[in-house]
Amino acid sequence: MKKILESIIKNLVQNADAVSIEEIPQDSETKYEVRVDANDIGRVIGKRGRVAQSIRTVMKAVAAKENKKIVIEFID
Repeated sequence: MKKILESIIKNLVQNADAVSIEEIPQDSETKYEVRVDANDIGRVIGKRGRVAQSIRTVMKAVAAKENKKIVIEFID
Protein backbone atom coordinates (compact mmCIF):
# COMPACT_ATOMS: atom_id res chain seq x y z
CA MET A 1 0.00 0.00 0.00
CA LYS A 2 2.89 2.33 0.69
CA LYS A 3 4.01 2.02 -2.94
CA ILE A 4 0.56 2.95 -4.21
CA LEU A 5 0.43 6.02 -1.97
CA GLU A 6 3.96 6.99 -2.99
CA SER A 7 3.06 6.68 -6.66
CA ILE A 8 0.02 8.94 -6.26
CA ILE A 9 1.94 11.60 -4.33
CA LYS A 10 4.97 11.60 -6.64
CA ASN A 11 2.73 12.19 -9.66
CA LEU A 12 1.21 15.27 -8.01
CA VAL A 13 4.37 17.10 -6.93
CA GLN A 14 7.13 18.82 -8.87
CA ASN A 15 9.99 17.71 -6.60
CA ALA A 16 9.40 13.95 -6.43
CA ASP A 17 12.77 13.35 -4.73
CA ALA A 18 11.59 15.23 -1.62
CA VAL A 19 8.64 12.89 -1.03
CA SER A 20 8.97 10.70 2.05
CA ILE A 21 6.34 8.42 3.51
CA GLU A 22 6.73 6.87 6.94
CA GLU A 23 4.64 3.81 7.76
CA ILE A 24 3.76 3.53 11.47
CA PRO A 25 1.87 0.40 12.54
CA GLN A 26 -0.54 1.03 15.40
CA ASP A 27 -3.00 -1.18 17.31
CA SER A 28 -5.76 -1.70 14.77
CA GLU A 29 -4.59 0.50 11.92
CA THR A 30 -1.55 1.74 10.01
CA LYS A 31 -0.62 5.41 9.96
CA TYR A 32 1.18 6.97 6.99
CA GLU A 33 2.98 10.28 7.53
CA VAL A 34 3.51 12.00 4.18
CA ARG A 35 6.16 14.71 3.87
CA VAL A 36 6.74 16.73 0.70
CA ASP A 37 8.72 19.81 -0.26
CA ALA A 38 7.32 23.05 1.18
CA ASN A 39 6.56 24.30 -2.35
CA ASP A 40 4.49 21.18 -3.12
CA ILE A 41 2.33 20.97 0.00
CA GLY A 42 -0.40 23.03 -1.67
CA ARG A 43 -0.53 20.61 -4.58
CA VAL A 44 -1.00 17.65 -2.28
CA ILE A 45 -3.61 19.27 -0.05
CA GLY A 46 -5.50 21.18 -2.75
CA LYS A 47 -8.20 23.81 -2.36
CA ARG A 48 -10.10 23.25 0.86
CA GLY A 49 -8.33 19.91 1.23
CA ARG A 50 -10.08 18.29 -1.70
CA VAL A 51 -7.01 16.59 -3.15
CA ALA A 52 -5.95 15.30 0.27
CA GLN A 53 -9.44 13.95 0.90
CA SER A 54 -9.46 12.26 -2.50
CA ILE A 55 -6.13 10.59 -1.75
CA ARG A 56 -7.49 9.37 1.60
CA THR A 57 -10.64 8.01 -0.09
CA VAL A 58 -8.69 6.06 -2.70
CA MET A 59 -6.28 4.66 -0.14
CA LYS A 60 -9.07 3.66 2.24
CA ALA A 61 -10.70 1.76 -0.62
CA VAL A 62 -7.43 -0.08 -1.26
CA ALA A 63 -7.07 -0.80 2.47
CA ALA A 64 -10.66 -2.06 2.75
CA LYS A 65 -9.99 -4.52 -0.05
CA GLU A 66 -7.18 -5.95 2.10
CA ASN A 67 -9.29 -5.77 5.34
CA LYS A 68 -7.04 -3.10 6.86
CA LYS A 69 -7.57 0.37 8.29
CA ILE A 70 -5.29 3.29 7.50
CA VAL A 71 -4.81 6.92 8.48
CA ILE A 72 -2.96 9.34 6.20
CA GLU A 73 -1.44 12.48 7.67
CA PHE A 74 0.16 15.24 5.59
CA ILE A 75 2.98 16.95 7.48
CA ASP A 76 4.47 20.34 6.59
